[in-house]
Amino acid sequence: MSLSFPNPWFMPAEWEPHDATWVGWPHNTTDWPGKFGPIPWAFAGIVRVLSRGEVVRILVENAGHEKTARRILTRVGVDSKYVQFFRFPTDRGWTRDSGPMFMRSSKDGSTSILKFGFSAWAKYPEWKKDAKVPERAAKSLKKSLVRAEHNGKLMVLEGGSIDVNGSGTIITTEECLLDPNVQVRNPGYTRKDYEEVFARFLGATNTVWLNKGIAGDDTHGHVDDLCRFVNRTTVVLAMEKNSSDPNSRILQENRERLQGARLEDNSPIQVIDLPMPSPVVFDGQRLPASYANFYIGNAAVIVPTFNDPNDRTALGILSEIFKDRPVVGIHALDLVWGLGTLHCLTQQEPKSAPSAQPLDYRSTSLTAGARG
Repeated sequence: MSLSFPNPWFMPAEWEPHDATWVGWPHNTTDWPGKFGPIPWAFAGIVRVLSRGEVVRILVENAGHEKTARRILTRVGVDSKYVQFFRFPTDRGWTRDSGPMFMRSSKDGSTSILKFGFSAWAKYPEWKKDAKVPERAAKSLKKSLVRAEHNGKLMVLEGGSIDVNGSGTIITTEECLLDPNVQVRNPGYTRKDYEEVFARFLGATNTVWLNKGIAGDDTHGHVDDLCRFVNRTTVVLAMEKNSSDPNSRILQENRERLQGARLEDNSPIQVIDLPMPSPVVFDGQRLPASYANFYIGNAAVIVPTFNDPNDRTALGILSEIFKDRPVVGIHALDLVWGLGTLHCLTQQEPKSAPSAQPLDYRSTSLTAGARG
């Protein structure tokens, strides 16, 4: 559905130039029960690739946590000049969903931080530390903070539940935002309520509603595991060829919806199929393994891989799309035990206007606001 609002702010597309990428250094062992040991090393691999093209801003719990992260990053060869630490305590650190989300001004190109509410996916009891991260980031970066309020309330929204083309169209799922009974983020909110917020705060006047997310996704329908914009007019959509897999029907229905969907200028959306890996199961639990959970950095597109024959196919498809930067596979069989992978763990900070004064990322660490 398309709406018309004056849009002083908008969310740029992920492939546009970044000032930085944000990640939260892992510390909550309950996210990877019995398998936490390799996780910091997996994060280090992510930082190593991304820091070749931009600053990586890392949330840590305290000085000791920062020291551990620095030691691991040094061992894998990360240049410390391109890493900046923020001592902001977090509950979990899935930065896509609880970290700072950035908007750009359509007037002067400056960026501000958009504050949505966070409720740990309306599922987990620990969320209060995570919910404070946007304010602390705004204070440390000296950026304005805009609260996404609707009808007098702060709307709850996770970054993984949406994907934008930067020109006015946003994709999300009904399962995540409109289910009235399961993991309800905003009780009583309608399709119209969400669309008004998307238009007013994200500059997305055109919303494409898909149906459900993939099997194993404990967020109840995040779109970043199934459908992603790769340029203004094109999405990749995860598809499952095995008709006996529960994802087959789910993804086919989403494909049918996309065939009838339109962009902000009423042109059709181009759809490129992306395979799914074979089901990843650990301790009897189906995990949300998907190549669609890639992240587009300045210097590379990083893609989760799962020791699966389709790894090569997925990397090949994305390499044909992103010809301006390398596509790099990141081993994610350990990461996905936390019920998320690369896109879930990262959040882009779009580049500000050239006249804006950049923060000196070579400073040792930032602690401003850490007790706020």
